[in-house]
Amino acid sequence: MNRCRFMKTLLAAAVLGLGAGAQAQDKPPMRILVGFAPGGSTDMVARLLAEKLRQPLGQTVIVENKPGAGGRLAAEALKSAPPDGQTWMLAPNATGVFQHVLYPASVLKYDLLTDLAPVAMVVSYPLALAVNSRTGVSSVKDYIGWVKAHPKEGTFGSAGLGGHTHFSGLQLAKAAGVALSVVPYRGNGPLVTDLVGGQVAAGIMTAGDIAAHQRGGQVKVIGVFGAKRSALLPDVPTLVEQGFNVDTGDAWTALWAPAKTPKAEMERMQAAVKQVLAMPDVRDILINKQTMTPDFRPAGEVDALLRKEIEYWGAVVKATGFRPEQ
Repeated sequence: MNRCRFMKTLLAAAVLGLGAGAQAQDKPPMRILVGFAPGGSTDMVARLLAEKLRQPLGQTVIVENKPGAGGRLAAEALKSAPPDGQTWMLAPNATGVFQHVLYPASVLKYDLLTDLAPVAMVVSYPLALAVNSRTGVSSVKDYIGWVKAHPKEGTFGSAGLGGHTHFSGLQLAKAAGVALSVVPYRGNGPLVTDLVGGQVAAGIMTAGDIAAHQRGGQVKVIGVFGAKRSALLPDVPTLVEQGFNVDTGDAWTALWAPAKTPKAEMERMQAAVKQVLAMPDVRDILINKQTMTPDFRPAGEVDALLRKEIEYWGAVVKATGFRPEQ
């Protein structure tokens, strides 16, 4: 009798499981928009999320790349998407903060603070100042002295103009009282190549992009721009520790939704992201392979941080007089 009941229970569970699976398959795929080409850091995080979110959401999740205009095309697509909890966007803070600060509404075609809504922060990663080993520089103070002695070489590489690394370099120049010109690159990959090869003396990039070369001895990371030392480079002091009052904050990546997405859908996704970021294998991939810190923060905290950074960087950009090409 007990065996019969046990078999009936298993059969019932199997039927329920098949039914749930069929319902999940009947749902159209959920989309995560990415405003950059496949293979970049944001894209890799999005694909990891998409794979792992299927379990807590019970639904297929796909990544849809919409590269171009520094992430604006993806943001425009998100604004136009139905606010039904089926379309999301993964984007770095630079897409939100610097696009909002640098471009008028006529260029953006969306308002970051009214048309889009943060769902959750996913990862964070510090910015680092690195120099080619041939300079003989071992600290930020040494670097500033080297720049004063080599004014024509007083440049730093950045992954493009008008972003976090560009303006972080200008903040350092202001704090140190020296002239530093930015050398823009199309991404961190080409910048790292030239820094290692000595074509550019210094560069500002995410700590993860340069950590391996630091270990290999081709370059030396001499400072990080955040409020605390990076777990990736624990022996490298912050700029503040070295006497330069520059804390431009970590870079971070968050998930966004159309502004009118129902609260229940927002909370459902937020809970799923939190669950995924707690998975040991996900943490291992992010920390050890993608050199990022899993950093879940709910929508309210992301919104507050976003507004704080817009205010801070808005004043910085205005003081520099920088005007982007439109």
